[in-house]
Amino acid sequence: MTNPKPLAGMRVLDLSRVLAGPYVGRMLADLGSEVVKVEPPDGDLTRQWGRSVAGLSGYYTQQNAGKHGLCVDLQADGGPELIRELAAVTDILVENFRPGVMQRFGLDYQQLQELNPRLVMLSISGFGQTGPHATRPAYASVVHAESGVLHRQAVGEDREPRDLWLSAADMNAGLHGLVGLLAAVVMRQQTGRGQHVDISMLDAMLATDDYINLATDRVRMPHGTPNGVWQIRGGGAVVIAGDFRWVWRRLQATHGLADPTPPGAELATKIECRQRAVRDYLMSLPDQNAVHRALDEAGLPWGDVLTSAQALASPGAVHRGVVAQVDDRAGGKRSVVQSPYRFSHADSGVEPSGAPRRGEHNADVLTRWLGKDAGELEALRERGVLLAE
Repeated sequence: MTNPKPLAGMRVLDLSRVLAGPYVGRMLADLGSEVVKVEPPDGDLTRQWGRSVAGLSGYYTQQNAGKHGLCVDLQADGGPELIRELAAVTDILVENFRPGVMQRFGLDYQQLQELNPRLVMLSISGFGQTGPHATRPAYASVVHAESGVLHRQAVGEDREPRDLWLSAADMNAGLHGLVGLLAAVVMRQQTGRGQHVDISMLDAMLATDDYINLATDRVRMPHGTPNGVWQIRGGGAVVIAGDFRWVWRRLQATHGLADPTPPGAELATKIECRQRAVRDYLMSLPDQNAVHRALDEAGLPWGDVLTSAQALASPGAVHRGVVAQVDDRAGGKRSVVQSPYRFSHADSGVEPSGAPRRGEHNADVLTRWLGKDAGELEALRERGVLLAE
């Protein structure tokens, strides 16, 4: 790398756990911030998720690579005070506790901004800091259900509701949180004052739902998925993007598909017959490349149905360096997925140091940020405020 990273010099205190908050911290680290992940004595729950190498799980590594590790017991005498000291010298604080938890420890924005008026604090919760459901616990699956997404999928596919194999609510909240806090940082440059950014996972899910207009316009959910998945010879499958009526017209005009619909048939029968004709045509093509050529000739957007491993190894992903290698902390390398930012005059990307062990950088961070000496560090350890693996 030859260019500076956009957020170089920015200090971030990451008190969050699992996904929504840690994802924000990981992106900030990739953009050049010094991110200090603060964990409780038991560590982040995700340290147990996925394949473990040198005591570091794959899930934890993906979301926390490039951060520094600090382990503080907020229940111990002096634990909250240490966080307050750190908050006084940081630029951004990220947390995703349930509303009220930070206040109980004296770490809510109202108290921290008195110590550091320039602090930008991001709070991510299931239903926001205020409101009738503010204190409810929420994981992604809860918000998927209450945002209407699971119901719409069930209706569209004519099946019982089931959850997504993707924590979309967490990722949406994290991305919107990232936008919000960076907007607050820009505003701080103008006003000299930080602020509290309150992100609700439910709000973020609804704001990122491109079909929400069906509800706001009180339009009935149409049956059938908008983009069809079609089987092809050899056991593969391809998605053809676009309304089926357009797909049919393009294939008929380009490749001469005959319409098998009986005269006078109802709409449902017409759709079924034409879909069968498309299935038969695609299956008649000798291989995947022939399918691609046929769809390209018809001007139809298509995508092969790939596994995640195939996606990471695809030519496009390889060309753009989507997979990065970091220290696995056992003498080798471990793959993580890179952040997607590509700049013309700046660099970004995960630091090669990998993910931190619990409390690994206690002494380093507290010495550099707060000027703690060896005696003060030992006193914190003896009182049970500082812990480490």
